[in-house]
Amino acid sequence: MYDVIVIGSGPGGYVAAIRAAQLGMKTAIIEKYSTLGGTCLNVGCIPSKALLDSSEHYHAAEHTFKTHGIELKDLTVNFGQMMSRKSDVVKQNVEGIQYLMKKNKIDVHHGWGSFVDKNTIKISKEDGNTEEIKGDKIIIATGSKPAALPFMNVDKKRVITSTEALALQEIPKHMIVIGGGVIGLELGSVFARIGAKVSVIEFMDALIPTMDRTMGKELQKSLKKIGFEFYLKHKVTSVENKGEEVLVTAENAKGETVEFTGDYVLVSIGRKPYTEGLNAEAAGVKLDGRGQIEVDDHLKTTADNIYAIGDVVRGAMLAHKAEEEGVLVAEQIAGQKPHINYNLIPGVVYTWPEVAAVGYTEEQLKEMGVKFKTGKFPFMASGRARASMDTDGLVKVLADAETDEILGVHMIGPRTADMIAEAVVAMEYRASAEDIARMSHAHPTYTEAFKEACLAATENRALHI
Repeated sequence: MYDVIVIGSGPGGYVAAIRAAQLGMKTAIIEKYSTLGGTCLNVGCIPSKALLDSSEHYHAAEHTFKTHGIELKDLTVNFGQMMSRKSDVVKQNVEGIQYLMKKNKIDVHHGWGSFVDKNTIKISKEDGNTEEIKGDKIIIATGSKPAALPFMNVDKKRVITSTEALALQEIPKHMIVIGGGVIGLELGSVFARIGAKVSVIEFMDALIPTMDRTMGKELQKSLKKIGFEFYLKHKVTSVENKGEEVLVTAENAKGETVEFTGDYVLVSIGRKPYTEGLNAEAAGVKLDGRGQIEVDDHLKTTADNIYAIGDVVRGAMLAHKAEEEGVLVAEQIAGQKPHINYNLIPGVVYTWPEVAAVGYTEEQLKEMGVKFKTGKFPFMASGRARASMDTDGLVKVLADAETDEILGVHMIGPRTADMIAEAVVAMEYRASAEDIARMSHAHPTYTEAFKEACLAATENRALHI
């Protein structure tokens, strides 16, 4: 009998297992695949970042090295090596999780986990055998999978998801990306940098539509520079594999029919909870109409001993959100009283420039009727950004009009994925824009842009614009 059984070994699951083990609980983790780490480590965050870095190196060599005084001849992409390096990065990370399981004395069971009752899990193995294990508390962390519309036949050959895009054997000639969100723009960037034509078809009137609108506009400008084509306010009506090419039909904002032809179509319209085959009803766990698990404010399901975390529950589908929830549940089981401020979980887009944000958007504050002031600072005015030739983008700070408390920070520019952590810390401690403006930031650094944006929000006191 285990104290805790975790179903799923992605960032939420494996972190929950580690924290439970640290707190002295006998812990088991179940993973249906042969490797640990879930989508994030195997076919998501980690391999995509590996390819983003490789493709960015190539793009820099092709477009900026000469300006830096670095002369190259016969520059080519060895796509096989690029993909091989990506696989090595994944392997190293997966092996790291295996090590952490051993270090924390967590029992790993490979196979398909499904409920027999609220304390019993059946594990169906690849060889056809089954076993059952029992646990006092169960944590469901089965993650998500790519979503598609009913008329989209994702054949995984020409009509693909992010999973197949990360394992392509050739550079597409023309990749059509359906969806202008994070996944489509990141993977589109990989292939655009190394020679593919990339066309993005988005139903909404902006890229990354869940983020502050300024970010989408700025990112669109930057991605156009590397050859992206954008078709906003377009509704895809059919996707047809013609053999060597794919025909995509859509309606534009005027209701006219338009067609796109490419050799690959990447369907990236979001992800959906992966709860099929759990047999959740046998444990008394209720799912909603979208397959999402219903939980209370403590992430407890409708079964009193079963919790759910990460992509299978409400909220943003982010690896770090799942990790925080995994820690929260493990600590609650141990009798502690942790908390998560969901408004302060940052979101990041790993294009170049990177986009990062935390807190409320301008649109949300207007809708809420909150009076706020805005401070902006462009990277064009940053000495560090000029030195590295990364001058696209800006930092935007939203602060309460009366109290000066920072309510939202939105960044697009170099290394903003790392820079956003300062904003998270500031907002966790209820800092004002003035607080950040009065803190010394090393010069020259990209983070000075955050300070300057805070100065701009504080009586328009920015020093360098």
